[in-house]
Amino acid sequence: MALVPYDEASGLGLRRFHKPLATFSFANRTIRVRQDWRQLGVAAVVWDAAVVLSTYLEMGAVELRGCTAVELGAGTGLVGIVAALLGAHVTVTDRKVALEFLQSNIQANLPPHIQTNTVVKELTWGQNLESFSPGEFDLILGADIIYLEETFKDLLQTLGYLCGDHSVILLACRIRYERDNNFLAMMERQFTVSKVHYDPEKDVHIYKAQKRSQREDL
Repeated sequence: MALVPYDEASGLGLRRFHKPLATFSFANRTIRVRQDWRQLGVAAVVWDAAVVLSTYLEMGAVELRGCTAVELGAGTGLVGIVAALLGAHVTVTDRKVALEFLQSNIQANLPPHIQTNTVVKELTWGQNLESFSPGEFDLILGADIIYLEETFKDLLQTLGYLCGDHSVILLACRIRYERDNNFLAMMERQFTVSKVHYDPEKDVHIYKAQKRSQREDL
């Protein structure tokens, strides 16, 4: 979502992000994801949260075959690619400046018959929501999208708009700062939130959320 190129001098432990390709194995396929740290910064590299969420989906934690899914702040599109390979009809979204890059990864990693079930679409949180139908997705996915406090209100608005009564939200993140916990607390005012997975090696949590029913709010 946030396209903030990092100062290369600060990336002493981040050499993997500067590699032009990141290679993974999911859904019985080799996925080669193009990265572009220099031009697009944090939006164009594969973060650990995306790998952990992709692994969680591959484990069969949710039924993907035939479901409608959307990835928010998709960046390289790894999570959306994996969801599509596992049978979901996927809309991968990001800001306009990242879409061409995102589309290139989708085309490079999805066979034509799966590409027909995959849409790349612009979405700036809290803005062009009218181009989506309210509550249209069964599954809403986000990997490492909780990190800029100034986006929290817009992200929550977007989640509330896209999420129907039976939708499931899966957010994968590393809890780095107190503001990350603050976002989860804000989220719990609108959704029931539970932690469903933790990867100790990568220190990544996955949270599941669903809209609170009116009965719960009484």
